[in-house]
Parts: sequence; structure tokens; C-alpha cells
Amino acid sequence: MRELLKTYNWIAGLQWLFFIFTNIIVIPITVGAAFDLPPEKIVSLLQLSFIVTGIACILQARFGHGRGVMEGQSGLWWGVILTLVTTASAQGMPLTELGGSLAIGVIISGLLTILIGVTGAGPWLSKLFNPSVMGVFMFLFGCQLIGIFLKGMLGIPFGNASEAGHIDAAVSLISIIIAIIVIIISVKSPPGIRRYSLLIGIFVGWILYTVTFGVGESATSGSSSFKVEWYPLGKPVWNTSIILTVVLTGLLNTANTFGALKGTDVLYKTEATNAEYRNSFTITGIFTMIAGVLGLVPYAPYVSSIGFLRQTEDLRRLPLMIGGFLFLLMGLIPVVGHFFSMLPLSVGSAVLFVAYLQMFNSSWDFFKEVKFNTVNVYRAALPLFVGIIIMTMPATSFETLPTLIRPLVSNGLLVGIFLALLMENLFDWDRYGIEGEKGRS
Repeated sequence: MRELLKTYNWIAGLQWLFFIFTNIIVIPITVGAAFDLPPEKIVSLLQLSFIVTGIACILQARFGHGRGVMEGQSGLWWGVILTLVTTASAQGMPLTELGGSLAIGVIISGLLTILIGVTGAGPWLSKLFNPSVMGVFMFLFGCQLIGIFLKGMLGIPFGNASEAGHIDAAVSLISIIIAIIVIIISVKSPPGIRRYSLLIGIFVGWILYTVTFGVGESATSGSSSFKVEWYPLGKPVWNTSIILTVVLTGLLNTANTFGALKGTDVLYKTEATNAEYRNSFTITGIFTMIAGVLGLVPYAPYVSSIGFLRQTEDLRRLPLMIGGFLFLLMGLIPVVGHFFSMLPLSVGSAVLFVAYLQMFNSSWDFFKEVKFNTVNVYRAALPLFVGIIIMTMPATSFETLPTLIRPLVSNGLLVGIFLALLMENLFDWDRYGIEGEKGRS
């Protein structure tokens, strides 16, 4: 209790609030836009995201992994959901059917994640995600998110293939300027200012956008309060192909937990215990199920927290809990949710575009633990190149494939991770590499 009365803890909590805010704010707005939701539903998704994320951060820090690692709406899930919207639109599938199947798949994924936690299978699964797999995951994850943000920067509608995907030159110019400003602050500014580069970018960009284009139509038009609605993206409906893809996404989403805990082992100078893995997975699973019912993007520990911890050099969990509490309060005050839902998507996309360029550094750190040579380079090259190529292919290219596997094989991130897991766990690449090098000598 005494620690809560100390000013520096609340200042550190404000830093966490800024970090949580910049990572979460764009997600519910983009998902709402992709599913063509009315303004009042987008407001509800935004405020519920604030409330649920705040609670999730507090519970993970107190009863979960017990580390200063943010629990938030997973970028992997977010990217897959937007990709599924694009694929469904190209195939003529109603968005309500996609949303209903998505809800079922997310709830099943939550149950499986809880099962992993309760049974203590986390440490065993972590052995499958060796440095090479994690390197592939981080790189492809970064590619997918950067693709989403770049699309938002260029003024191209999120996810809906029925809309013309034309670049808006004026919006693009503003977004590029915002991204350059954030990069300059991140590189040139003193550490005390650098840690707020994302927040500065959002507010400077928001002002610049308003001055250039005016206030425009907001997501809060005609909405004075928010209400909780079950399954806002669509009532539960069974579509085997969508549910199969979503459940597999949930299993691969465990990579976020492994990445976040393994990545902070160095900072905390201790390996995460079996109990920490068990508690972390259980809490993530519970909030994933809640997300499925409320139409939110499912949850996971944020790997990007590693960079935040390195930057602030504050590993304590109390500031994260304070930041989560403040974020929870933001969601409980309707006027706050209304105000922030007016954030232009291009501005948020430009800021996060810069933030997630750091994914390359995370990928590189994992790859540095792998001894590559001319023989075993295939272990990473195959999943990386195949995944990236699939990401660049239009959704219509997969229309000739069976409906059951179409959502899965059309997602470059999922295919890449799946190939990396197969390559690493079916072949002893280190032995092949050594033998190959000896044969050439």
C-alpha cells in the first residue's frame, strides 16, 4: 500500500498507460471498420477493449507470469482477422457469417489455451519454438503487421475487398510525414523524450490531420453511451474452414507467450518457471474466451514489451498494474472512449508502422542464436520466403483450392510458422550443416 502512495510509481504507471494506449487504440477501430460496423458499435468495442485490456494487464502482473509484460490484443490474431475479412469478401462470404464462425473458433482457442495452462504443457511446447522458429515468427509477424499499417497509411480501406483499394495521395503524404517525425524523435531525441515518441507522434499527427482535412466523420457520431453486446461481429455459426484456421491461429499464438517470457529471461536474469507459464497461459485463455463473446481481438503477452522494458530500465510489475488500472478507467468513462475513437486510422497506422519496425530487431536477436551455413539455411529460408510470397498474393489466387483449407493456406504468416515448426522438429539441421561443411573441406 505504501508503494501506491509514491509519486514515482504513478509516473512510471503513466508511461505504461501511454504504451498500452498506443498499442491498443487502433485495433478495435480497424476491426470495426473492416466488419462495416455502425459507429456506436465501434465505440463499444473501443471502450470494452480499454476495460478488458486494463483488467488483463493487472491480473497477469499479479497472478500470471508476474513480470512487467503487457497483456493485450494479439497482433497475430489481429493480422489473421483482417486477412480473413479480405479473403471472405473476395469469396462473397457474408461478414456476419465470418464473425460468427470467428467467435466459435476464438472460444475453442481460449479453452485450449486454458488447457495448456492447467495441464502445465507450456514448457513442453516451448521446446518446439526454438530460436529459428521464433526468428521466423517475429519476421513474418512484423511483415504482416507492417503491411496492415502501410495500407492504413496509404488510405486504403481495411480488410474490405469490395471497396476500391486506391491510394489516397493526400492522406499518404501526411502519414509519411508523421512516420518521419516519429523516427527522428526515436533516433535523435534524449531518452527522456524518446520513450514518448509514439505518444508524441499520435497527438502531433492528429493535430496535423485535423488542420489539413478538418475533423471529418468520427466513429462516435450519434452515440452518447456504450453498451455490452454479445457477438457483435455476428451470431455464432459453424463454418469448418474458418473455425479450423482460427483454432490453429490460437495454437500458434502461444508463440507470443514464449517470445515474451523467453525474451525477458535475460532482463530478469532468471528463466520463467513452470508455474509462471501455467498461470500466464490460463489467464490468456480466459481473456481469449471473453474476447470471443464480446467481439474483441483475442489476447496474448506483448513481445514488444521487451523493448519498452529495455528503454525504461524499470522491470517492476507495479507500474504496469497502475497503467492497466488507468487504462481501465479510460474505458469506464464514455466521453473518453468517444474522443479517442475519433483518431484517424492513417495517423495510428503511421505511428505503429514505426513502432513495429522493431520486430526486425527481435527477429534478428533470435536468428543470432542459430549457426547458419550453406546447408542448414533452408530451415529458415523456406518458411520465410514462402510466407512472404503468400502474403503478396491476392485472395482470388486461392479460389480454386478446397474451401476447408483455403483460409489457412492463403495466410502467409500461418503457413510460414507451420513450415518452420515442421522443418525444425523433423530434421536435425545442426548435424546436417556440420556434415555438409566437413564434406566441402
